[in-house]
Amino acid sequence: MILIALAGVGAGAINAVVGSGTLITFPTLVALGYPPVTSTMSNAVGLVAGGVSGTWGYRRELRGQWNRLRWQIPASLIGAGIGAWLLLHLPEKVFVQVVPVLLVLALVLVVIGPRIQAWVRQRAEAAGRAADHVSSRSMIALVLGTFAVGIYGGYFTAAQGILLIAVMGALLPESVQRMNAAKNLLSLLVNIVAAVAYTVVAFDRISWAAAGLIAVGSLIGGFLGAHYGRRLSPNALRAVIVVVGLIGLYRLLTI
Repeated sequence: MILIALAGVGAGAINAVVGSGTLITFPTLVALGYPPVTSTMSNAVGLVAGGVSGTWGYRRELRGQWNRLRWQIPASLIGAGIGAWLLLHLPEKVFVQVVPVLLVLALVLVVIGPRIQAWVRQRAEAAGRAADHVSSRSMIALVLGTFAVGIYGGYFTAAQGILLIAVMGALLPESVQRMNAAKNLLSLLVNIVAAVAYTVVAFDRISWAAAGLIAVGSLIGGFLGAHYGRRLSPNALRAVIVVVGLIGLYRLLTI
């Protein structure tokens, strides 16, 4: 019980700052003898609390993003519903084999994100547009990317935050802290959809004791992560994302 609760604290904090806190709680539950699908479902239910506290902690950075989020939110919700359905109908190995590849790609995008943003700004200025202009092509790509990450998050929540940061960083002229705030909200919505789907369809396959312990721990961790994470400089935050992502990649390959 102590180990699961502590894993929840760590996951809540990392989800608020980076995303991929599941890479702490999921292996912990598996190591303690919970079946993989039960671990995934219990983890998704428990981490909703941490998503709420992390999103609340970053509420200031969410201001002014509604024009974009009104398109991203439905994409996340629909994608999450599809992902949750897939988890209940497909072998878990199908996505687990793809996760490392997606995570490597996401980390590369996180690292080169500033260069991509600079290139987009130069093109916008050359075309006489505002530097913060988001083209219709970029918006379509963003919505499709958010939808794809929503499917992934509804199926296997690990590292969906890093994937979202990577997608937004490659397409938006936003600061990493503001993207992190949007990531927290979208990840929370995906987890809520997944948790509701698992509860309705597979109530008896969820370990409610584990989910409760993760919920309490992640609620505390989400507040801590939001408090300290929003103080990090953009470069420091990107460095944390990359380090956590590499650790998560190692853990995924050795589960």
